[in-house]
Amino acid sequence: MQQPLVSILIPFKNTAPFLKECIESIIQQTYTNWQVLAVNDHSEDRSLQLVSDMAKKDDRILVFENRGKGIISALQTAYQQSSGDLITRMDSDDVMVKTKLEVLVTSLLKNGKGHIAVGQVKYFSHRGISNGYERYEQWLNHLTSKGSNYTEIYKECVIPSPCWMTYRDDLNACQAFEPDRYPEDYDLTFRFYQNGLSCIPCDTVLHHWRDYDTRTSRTSEHYAQNYFLNIKLFYFLKIDRKPNRVLTVWGAGKKGKEIARGLKKRGIDFFWLCDNPKKIGKKIYGIKMHHFSILKDLRLPQSIITVANEESQSVIRDYLTRLGHLPMKDFFFFC
Repeated sequence: MQQPLVSILIPFKNTAPFLKECIESIIQQTYTNWQVLAVNDHSEDRSLQLVSDMAKKDDRILVFENRGKGIISALQTAYQQSSGDLITRMDSDDVMVKTKLEVLVTSLLKNGKGHIAVGQVKYFSHRGISNGYERYEQWLNHLTSKGSNYTEIYKECVIPSPCWMTYRDDLNACQAFEPDRYPEDYDLTFRFYQNGLSCIPCDTVLHHWRDYDTRTSRTSEHYAQNYFLNIKLFYFLKIDRKPNRVLTVWGAGKKGKEIARGLKKRGIDFFWLCDNPKKIGKKIYGIKMHHFSILKDLRLPQSIITVANEESQSVIRDYLTRLGHLPMKDFFFFC
């Protein structure tokens, strides 16, 4: 088997309790031709000293200071210093399964450029995993097992930030880490989708994802719900929206209102739909609410679904299917 160099990009900030276990899981990989580009994002604990000490014992580990501030700048710094033909990233508080790099490299070499290798993930925590994270893990792994990750890309991030690998040339074609848009992992996933990189199916857990109260995705404003909705709407309008077709928004809850405001701000007309008799006929933000049944009278509509309840989503999907509407072409679930 070929042994291309794999560059592993690791931003870190105040993760001293977990860094040693993270780096050791890389050192113990069955695939050995790798380099770690570890970038200190202004840590205030022992993180920098810990990684620096490990780098003295293994010349594959390179340590840098963030040229700016935040994860995106740290990824840019790491990528600029990298030299591998294959690129992946790692969270400094997580753990790799021993065969992770080998499986991802093998998948890419077998399938070639134009692909992204992904793996299944497993959450772990000292206090147990919440039902929400458990459902997200199952949903994500189900998509990954079939390589059908993009089919539900507007719901949540469908490629976990620390469990993908791709060719440098393909990453460059997707603008790598250049855009300054958070959540940065979701933004990159949309760019993989936009550029047509195919996800390679994987039925194996390759990454252990740590959950704890001070994890960045829990504490940073950049991972708040409004950022996710902004990313979804930005890329929907850029990739899948057909301007010559009627647009509808289904649902008038918090997310539906956020999407409506985003469309109105951009001057984009749409029909606002729901099944709540208390709202039908009334105006919200100056826009009249309609019963969803008007869909059958609209010519070639595209619909954004913002209803979060899974049972209601199933009913909506069945209704739209009966109308002959197709997912990811005629309707898009944003929840």
